[in-house]
Amino acid sequence: MKDPTTYEIYYDEEADFLELYFGEPSECNTKEIEEGIFVRRDKRTNEIKSIEIIAFKKRGSLILPRILSQMNMKFPLKINI
Repeated sequence: MKDPTTYEIYYDEEADFLELYFGEPSECNTKEIEEGIFVRRDKRTNEIKSIEIIAFKKRGSLILPRILSQMNMKFPLKINI
């Protein structure tokens, strides 16, 4: 996957839900890769468009780097919530 040029971060503190968006929005398919962790991929190109993590804070600080590593992705920022 090529590195996207735009990123968006959404966190809902009450729901403890984190979503990272990569690149421009597009029509996607969603797959739950493990319980409470979803990856959305562009229907046409199969590029990852977002990663959604339920119970983000509860899972601890290592969850995001682990998921990004599994997806062969890097994120230019560290997220502390």
